[in-house]
Amino acid sequence: MYQRVGKAAYKADLSNTWELSKYLSHPETGFKCVHVAGTNGKGSTSHMLASILQEAGYSVGLYTSPHLKDFRERIKINGSMIPKRTVSSFVTRHKAFFEKEQLSFFEMTVGLAFDYFRRKKVDIAIIEVGLGGRLDSTNIVTPEVSVITNIGLDHTQFLGTNHRDIAREKAGIIKTNIPVVIGETIPETKEVFQEIAERRTSSIHFVDADKKTFPSDLLGNYQQQNQRTVLTAVDILRSRKWKISEAHITRGLLKVTENAGLLGRWQILQHQPKVICDTAHNREGLQLIMRQLRAEPYKKLHIVLGVVRDKDLDSILDLFPKDASYYFCAPKISRALDENTLQTMAKDFGLMGNTYATVKEAYRKALKVAPEDDLIFIGGSTFVVAEVL
Repeated sequence: MYQRVGKAAYKADLSNTWELSKYLSHPETGFKCVHVAGTNGKGSTSHMLASILQEAGYSVGLYTSPHLKDFRERIKINGSMIPKRTVSSFVTRHKAFFEKEQLSFFEMTVGLAFDYFRRKKVDIAIIEVGLGGRLDSTNIVTPEVSVITNIGLDHTQFLGTNHRDIAREKAGIIKTNIPVVIGETIPETKEVFQEIAERRTSSIHFVDADKKTFPSDLLGNYQQQNQRTVLTAVDILRSRKWKISEAHITRGLLKVTENAGLLGRWQILQHQPKVICDTAHNREGLQLIMRQLRAEPYKKLHIVLGVVRDKDLDSILDLFPKDASYYFCAPKISRALDENTLQTMAKDFGLMGNTYATVKEAYRKALKVAPEDDLIFIGGSTFVVAEVL
């Protein structure tokens, strides 16, 4: 299970997924979909698209990962999580096949989602890539439109150590004659996308950075670019006869949390002191978060910080402010980096603070010492945010 154990659980091969699809009578052919990849923003983009399509009156499946509080967050229809009994009966019914084929956690979950969406006859499903694109288990769908939000240096042990190689892996979701939306590029990634789109005779749509945006309940400044990507994808869906009005877009973007249940993206947990959490965990994502944090009014900044063991800390720790008080902790997973090791490495970057045995203990301490006009930020890892939520 990649989410908990990391690299040992990663399978760079679609053969198992195709075997599972065949066994389940190809559920991916039973519904229309949008396929979303990218280093950052694919979860937010997927939830925004789902919310807009729900407001347009469609039955909308949503498959995302990882979950924060409940496994069933990964599989929703119109914002409602898959029922517990549906999960347990699917596993019971197919357990012998799963064990015989030695399927991964992610492969089984993709099979469950696709089977559920087909049986419930959704009008359309938004399918978020788990990791990469080309060899991701979701990459057996033929979508209405493919979306790639951006390219950053994350998961380099699997996807490559430079932007071109990672772009090539993400571009693996581009399908023959299916339009693709590219949210952000740099010159070397743009070349890769153009080359692969041309080879597959796919129309390519680069997002206009000046595209008009709408008010939204998602408060992170970084959501502006995600929204432009969503609006470009919506334009393509409209051209393919999906009935989506400007009113649907307006309402959908104002109700992303209510309609689709997005959590942990610049989420304000309380005021006085203000507490904000965000799941950003790579350099590109954290740069945007730190920029917005610096713009917040506060007397003193407190940061509850935990990371996973396979994170390249040299690539992120220099982004954090030196004048904050740190509460170093480790989430309750085997991949977690020990809080004492994190503290030692952080000191090299001028980040000072104490260690705590659990995320909960670190958060409680920050709440205890922070006056009403201070700010507490919680982040560094999806798992740290999950435990606070």
